[in-house]
Amino acid sequence: MSEMQDGEKSGVVPPRLRRLLRGPRPETVPTVVGTACTLIGLLNVASGIFPRFRHSKFHTFTEVLPGAVSPLAAASAIVVGLLLLMLAHGLKRRKRRAWVAAVGLLPVGAAAQLMYRDSVCGALLSLALLALLIRRREEFFALPDPRSRWKALASLLVLGGVSLGLGWLIVDGHPDKVVGSPSFQDRLEHVLWGLFGFEGPVHYTDRVDYTVGYSLGALGLLTVATTAYLAFRPANPVARLTQEDEDRLRELLVQHGGRDSLGYFALRHDKAVVFSPSGKAAVCYRVVSGVMLASGDPIGDVEAWPGAIERFMEEARRHSWTPAVMGCSETGGHVWTRETGLDALELGDEAIVDVPDFTLTGRSMRNVRQMVKRIERNGYETRVRRVRDLDPEELARIQQAANAWRDTETERGFSMALGRIDADHDGDAVIATAHKAPEEGEAPSPYGDLKAMQHFVPWGKDGISLELMRRDRSADPGMNELLIVASLQAAAGLGVQRVSLNFAMFRSALARGEKLGAGPVLRGWRGLLVFLSRWFQIESLYKFNAKFQPRWEPRFVVFRTTRDLPRIGLAAMQAEGFVSLALPRLWRRDKPTGPDSCAELSDGPVRRHEVERVA
Repeated sequence: MSEMQDGEKSGVVPPRLRRLLRGPRPETVPTVVGTACTLIGLLNVASGIFPRFRHSKFHTFTEVLPGAVSPLAAASAIVVGLLLLMLAHGLKRRKRRAWVAAVGLLPVGAAAQLMYRDSVCGALLSLALLALLIRRREEFFALPDPRSRWKALASLLVLGGVSLGLGWLIVDGHPDKVVGSPSFQDRLEHVLWGLFGFEGPVHYTDRVDYTVGYSLGALGLLTVATTAYLAFRPANPVARLTQEDEDRLRELLVQHGGRDSLGYFALRHDKAVVFSPSGKAAVCYRVVSGVMLASGDPIGDVEAWPGAIERFMEEARRHSWTPAVMGCSETGGHVWTRETGLDALELGDEAIVDVPDFTLTGRSMRNVRQMVKRIERNGYETRVRRVRDLDPEELARIQQAANAWRDTETERGFSMALGRIDADHDGDAVIATAHKAPEEGEAPSPYGDLKAMQHFVPWGKDGISLELMRRDRSADPGMNELLIVASLQAAAGLGVQRVSLNFAMFRSALARGEKLGAGPVLRGWRGLLVFLSRWFQIESLYKFNAKFQPRWEPRFVVFRTTRDLPRIGLAAMQAEGFVSLALPRLWRRDKPTGPDSCAELSDGPVRRHEVERVA
């Protein structure tokens, strides 16, 4: 006897039917609903723009999700379709606000189908999805992302452009119903006037005027309503390190700051922080494009790291952010993977020079030695001091020069940049400067005889970590080598025993790939990295750091799944300033010029033109 008959006789629901009645697994509901919203949103937009599409067999599917109303409401179909596309990503990320919006749209769509199409099937399907969302409401718990009100202006520009494009398609979507032969200008005017709710110069037959007019008006209303919502909603705070958090972090750095060379960069003012329950450890992070991005190892006592990591993961879960760690050490990678079940991948190596072992003698240092001597013969002199030892006037000149000499308009930096040169808060930092008196007939510089500078932040009690390199474009090539050597030679007098120079991405692959006997896979990987070095200073940074004979400490990226890596990579590039998804400069605030703007992480602090000139 069949399985169904056995089930009926025994009074037990068959497993397959039971799974069907139970619906999708709870953890898959957000993905299923989000994907369905994307598909139905596209179908709704298409059905509203193209009249023939509304009557095709595909129109049946547009009755499944919120707001798929009758063909009489083409304008509503377009608006609801756009709303579904906007909601889909939030539903996949389990956002509570997206759930509320979807639940609000579902009954409206079901009622519209009953009133205008008399479609009981479509209404039932919409209500079934509503029931599923209500039943699995606990799966949609994520809080909103931190945003700024500049998103309102971005929404106005983006949605305005989309509305203009869709409006043009709507106006041009009825060629057989157009009265006369309107010109390009007439059609454009019709779209623009229609978005504001007015009648334009283009006319149609068979009451198509109403469909086009309502559609254009609905697009304009959607644009204005979305912009107004983003502009006047309660502001969500962006990541900002409070004074209390900074004081607690400084206490942890005093006790445990020597463990990680990136520890001091946790004091960037645009980072947020979570502390362990005991307060003995902390994880600093920034949220970029839905990625909760931490950098370096947790701050504080290693035994308290698991508590801070747990708080970090809880915060990521509450907001449905993708957790990731950039540039943690091997010890940090072991703790992260053990406590969270995340995976780790070697990202590159950090160049560290032990001051007692550094020397300019020997064949391996010949190029650096010759370059430094040549520059010194040209009349340059160097000074290496603690920031607190600089007089206010000289510090102000250095800050101004650092801003003026910045190579890019965008301020770069996140994981290895502090973002300021400040004697009051960072007096233990080290400044190395190069000076040269102006030659006869040379125009005086607004920064005096200052030609180049480097900024090092503290690394525990006996170390410093390179944060910034900048130089006058008219200075001789080799300023970076000159100041690094000067800093290493003066380090012992400042009580410094180790200096972290820079981070070289994929250094081991480059080093192994150029050795004799390297296999085809390794050579191919190295060839790709060399090719990418045209835009990202991968090979040039490795070779520049290798000049100083450092020891290499591996750094890792920690991630949840392999499919998250592209998203994490994009977020990291945004955080470091290599990729900007912000508004154009016309719509941004002016570039900061105060002392808090005087730092950046270039591809390391070395600029492309500087590396090429010293190569």
